[in-house]
Amino acid sequence: MTLVGSDLTPYLALIIAGFLPSEVWRWLGLVLGRGLNEGSEILLWVRAVATATLAAVVAKLAFYPAGVLAGLPLGWRAGAIAAGVAAYWLARRSVLAGVAVAEIIVVGSAFWLGLR
Repeated sequence: MTLVGSDLTPYLALIIAGFLPSEVWRWLGLVLGRGLNEGSEILLWVRAVATATLAAVVAKLAFYPAGVLAGLPLGWRAGAIAAGVAAYWLARRSVLAGVAVAEIIVVGSAFWLGLR
């Protein structure tokens, strides 16, 4: 049995093309960033750029969705974002809580509206 042409091929491609390249940079950043001051100007700039990039990705998914998400009305998508932000703050800045609540609303509303 070979991996190429099997049901595992997409997962193997995801690991090779998606996970491993970013993991190398993650470990390199960990090694090189050990001595940096958390309040330094460069790290504040990096944090701001990362936050802005994440906000842009979320906005793109909400306002210009593709696939099944495009069938979900804008009100549901915006409501999921609002509920996720509220859960984030109510759970003492827990990203997991915010993402979980928003995801539950998106998936639940898609099933409720009959989108598949």
